Amino acid sequence: MRWLWSRLRQLKRWQQIVLGAALLSVGALIIFVLWVVWDLPSIDNIQAGMALPTTHLYDRKGRLLYEVIDPQGGRHEPIPLAEIPSFMREATIATEDRNFYATRGIDLEGMIRALWINLQGGEIRAGGSTITQQVVRNLLLDPDQRAERTLRRKLREMALAVQLSLRYSHDDILALYLNQTYYGNLAYGIQAAARVYFNKDARDLTLAEASMLAGLPQSPAVHDPLTNPEAAKKRQRVVLDLMVGAGYLRPEEADMAFVQPLQYGSGIFPINAPHFVQEAWKIIARDFWDHLYEGGLEVTTTLDLDWQRAAEETVRRQLLMLNTATANKPANNATSAAVVAIDPKTGQILTMVGSGDYFNDETSGAVNMAVAPRQPGSTLKPFTYALTFDPIQENPWTAATMILDVSTPFVTHKLESYTPSNYGLVERGPVLIREALASSYNIPAVVALDKVGVQALVNLLHRLGISTLNDPERLGLSITLGGGEIRLTELTAAYAALANMGRPISTAMILEVRDRTGNILYQWEPKPPQPYVIDPQVAWLITDILSDNEARLPSFGDHSPLQIGRPAAVKTGTTTDYRDNWTVGFTPQLVTGVWVGNPDNTPMYRVSGVTGAGPIWNDFMRAVLKDLPELNFERPAGMIQAEVCATSGLLPTPYCPKTRVEWFIPGTIPTEYDQLYQMYTIDTRTGLLADEDTPPIYRRDQVFLVLPQEARAWGIRNGIQPPPLPLELAAHGDGVLRLLTPDPYTIFQITPVMPFETQKVRFSVVVPPGTVRVEYWLNDHLLETVQQDPWWTWWALVPGQYTLQARATLKDGSVEQSGIVVFSVTSFVPPDQRPPSGDLN
Repeated sequence: MRWLWSRLRQLKRWQQIVLGAALLSVGALIIFVLWVVWDLPSIDNIQAGMALPTTHLYDRKGRLLYEVIDPQGGRHEPIPLAEIPSFMREATIATEDRNFYATRGIDLEGMIRALWINLQGGEIRAGGSTITQQVVRNLLLDPDQRAERTLRRKLREMALAVQLSLRYSHDDILALYLNQTYYGNLAYGIQAAARVYFNKDARDLTLAEASMLAGLPQSPAVHDPLTNPEAAKKRQRVVLDLMVGAGYLRPEEADMAFVQPLQYGSGIFPINAPHFVQEAWKIIARDFWDHLYEGGLEVTTTLDLDWQRAAEETVRRQLLMLNTATANKPANNATSAAVVAIDPKTGQILTMVGSGDYFNDETSGAVNMAVAPRQPGSTLKPFTYALTFDPIQENPWTAATMILDVSTPFVTHKLESYTPSNYGLVERGPVLIREALASSYNIPAVVALDKVGVQALVNLLHRLGISTLNDPERLGLSITLGGGEIRLTELTAAYAALANMGRPISTAMILEVRDRTGNILYQWEPKPPQPYVIDPQVAWLITDILSDNEARLPSFGDHSPLQIGRPAAVKTGTTTDYRDNWTVGFTPQLVTGVWVGNPDNTPMYRVSGVTGAGPIWNDFMRAVLKDLPELNFERPAGMIQAEVCATSGLLPTPYCPKTRVEWFIPGTIPTEYDQLYQMYTIDTRTGLLADEDTPPIYRRDQVFLVLPQEARAWGIRNGIQPPPLPLELAAHGDGVLRLLTPDPYTIFQITPVMPFETQKVRFSVVVPPGTVRVEYWLNDHLLETVQQDPWWTWWALVPGQYTLQARATLKDGSVEQSGIVVFSVTSFVPPDQRPPSGDLN
């Protein structure tokens, strides 16, 4: 040592510094290597890492739903690489590790390229780790190490990847990857994935199917084609583009694969409530992934297997009935149905049926329609009316508010005319909201939404747990009639808030999770009540309307499937083209939603919510509630009853022929008296109003129903006799001059198959009292003057862009002007055959 020290002292100063730095570097390197490789797993353990310990999922009573067993004997079926189609291997390599065959475990160039691709795309489009790194991460690192996001874990992963690449060939490593990767829906490995998603062996996969599966491993839940087909299709496009970029496909081949229809199916295997199990498994895999590899789990779910089987049976029975042609009806082409049942107090999902037959790939049975977004029909109307009832706002509506159920035009945010119509094109004139909601009239619902605004409805639905409807600008007023798409699970939970007096709920699928030693990892506990999203009195009032069988008689009759022999609030929904129909309803103990339709979105044949989904809802509710006590909906304190005129909803006068008793939130009882029914004295000789010269013997008092001018045409069609005097003297309303027709922003089209002079449009107005003359001004030029009721005129269509305004002269000489209505007329007639231009200059 003295000799060594002596020699070191003989070195020059700079030589000592260099030597010291070298020794420190070597020491640091040794420490760094030990820090990385210390207790590094052996490559010999690679096969052991492929064994997934058994996990059991049970219903709430401890009955087995599904056993996720050792992959060697379950839904993990390793197959040789030669049996995996070349385009499945190429799709995987292009997506996960483009330079796989050119590297030994790690690929710095690929990491940089993946980072650049992902930054450009704003999402994870290409993997940053090599296929070899992913294999060692999943099969050699323990769960805690896999969960780390540290430099040490990354370096250990890279070291193992290099070792594995030196021990195994590239083909062997690729086979390990394809046979152990999780593809979602309980499928481990490409063979299990091919059977789960497409009901075939991996060797039979097409390019379109392979490119879909290759995009799943990075995020199986997000890109699940069975529950999120749009996201899955977008991901497939990314995979195909990456294959083109890697030289595996020509662009036209990728395009052909992208447009190829995919028929999803599911291989048959022992499982109860398969769609529920899949959704529950996503939660387990997300929250307890580490424990799955540490010995498995015992999972108790919220599902009631008895109720589940009752729902499955009634779904099968109803679908069979709908699709069986008889002498009285053809088959209805309804191939699928979904049922969700939730405890409204706890949010626990008790039943989830996602299709008529999970294992029927001809009807896409593996697609879970309980979580697939679909158009909800009229099921959003209760929430629209709930907004109008809010007692905090100025002049809130009530269950007795009268709305005119007559053709009513609206102007959309795109400056287009929108005129909703009722189911069956039937209009009912003046109706109260109780009947309008219970009988599901469309026009009053749009009037209500026009009052509160689309954004207010969207905000309410989001607060109730609806995660879709994120583009209200695209939806417009049609949202309350079913525009947009909603998941059955979320819609059912939103109705649970009504049953829960306006408090939203958080749904739950897991009651308890235990590890292999019995330790409780999770146990469901009731959550503190959430703040009211809907006023409790409003929620009860909506519930009272939805449970009022008398109020829904006009649409559903007295013996509809909406009656279950106990108090139940229920709403149906049907899309105009019969692609979706719904029934969602609840008792104090249970809320159940039902959907019927086709997963491929083809229309059914004349199936409505009450005839398609209604019987399923009825049978299920009766079956599962038969042993539970019959409960009434608890009315909140403070509600008041008052008598109103059954037609106007205002306080009754002696002339009102029918009254009803209605519930009101304090402060909302009407203070005005009915004006629809008015008494007039008639001269029986002429049928006109009696005057001072009419002898008493010819004078007769008669009550008339005096409708607002907007409903006058409806009244005439329905045989309602108006009073024998100019309408402006009898009419009541806001006293404002406004155009009734044409509808704003309407586009009229001239047809060449009819004479031009017969193609006309009617201009009509609502006039204020005392009107003696009405002028119609077209493009700021006087078109016509009308000096008597009914104050309308006809105009022959001429191509052009137009503005129309009405001007009314009153008895006192004053003049009122209406708002301006914009419309246009187009024609496909050849130019040499068209009438003169419609520009009035």
